[in-house]
Amino acid sequence: MNRITVYERANFEGLSREFTCDVPDLHELDFGDCIASLKVVGQPWIAYVDPKYEGESYAFEEGEYPSVERPNSFSALRLVLHDLGDPQITLYERPNFQGACKVVTEETNLAYGYFNDRVASHVVQRGVWLLYQHPGRGGWHCLAWPGEHLADYKPELNFQARLSHLRPLRPGQPLVSARLLWEQKRVEEEREVLVDEIEGVNETESEQVLAASSSREDSTTLWQSFHFSNGTRAGLSFTLIVEASNIFTVQKGRSESSTRRERVEVQLPAKIPPRTALSIQVLRKEVTLSVPVLLTITQNEAVRTEMGEYRSVSGTNISARYSLKPLPVVCRQQAATEGTEPVPGTEL
Repeated sequence: MNRITVYERANFEGLSREFTCDVPDLHELDFGDCIASLKVVGQPWIAYVDPKYEGESYAFEEGEYPSVERPNSFSALRLVLHDLGDPQITLYERPNFQGACKVVTEETNLAYGYFNDRVASHVVQRGVWLLYQHPGRGGWHCLAWPGEHLADYKPELNFQARLSHLRPLRPGQPLVSARLLWEQKRVEEEREVLVDEIEGVNETESEQVLAASSSREDSTTLWQSFHFSNGTRAGLSFTLIVEASNIFTVQKGRSESSTRRERVEVQLPAKIPPRTALSIQVLRKEVTLSVPVLLTITQNEAVRTEMGEYRSVSGTNISARYSLKPLPVVCRQQAATEGTEPVPGTEL
């Protein structure tokens, strides 16, 4: 999983070599002083300008580098196999770890605080650190390794009171395998949402024939998220295949939602009985679901397992409900017919 591919020309052109372990002297492999671009997968690599890991060093974290800062200068390559997940370094104001101290656990620009150009010694508790002379990762720089106790910057680095910026090397992206434990799924909530209502009334005394079907289009939303365990480190990301048409990109601290347009065919009864009202309700069933997920995480040849939880709220299941009701009986009042008879002795 950890590898570096080096090229003799910029933009990944020309001859290339791939390495998965330390190379103390690239000249022995006929590839010394000719690297102009490179690609890194997994843990960072350190490139040195002299064989046997001597001279100036340059760190390359996971990614692609179409060009390098010192082309045609690298003579050795070293793979960083240390644990980089929880870095910590303690800086001291005076040599021999004396005076005021400052504990740093993330990239820091000392020019924004009170410790700028005041460091004379350090102790590295965890991680691999890059120490820079100027703010913004500028100027001369050097590496600080885990367990390192550097008592005096002046004789060893000629760097006393000149440190302005530092950062830990980032670990490579781990390889994550995720398995949804569907047999342990839990339905948290179910509810029906009315999408549409169709009415048909037959006021005649004979059966009425309707169209065989009616189309209804509805917008449905799928909301999904992933909950990591409390011990999961920030930045962990992977692809979770929920189903063939649902591939969810998971990253700690991030959720994702998507909207779909689905066309639904609602089948109507072909006939409505005499003096009957037909009611059709188009319903969307929304389900809140949670599923445990087993994560197998491989990083720097170490394998660990963690548990997570996939949650979704979906309403993609659409159905129709029918009901028939007789119309109320309408009573018609018959109007009475009035007549007249002639009066005796009169003529009309």
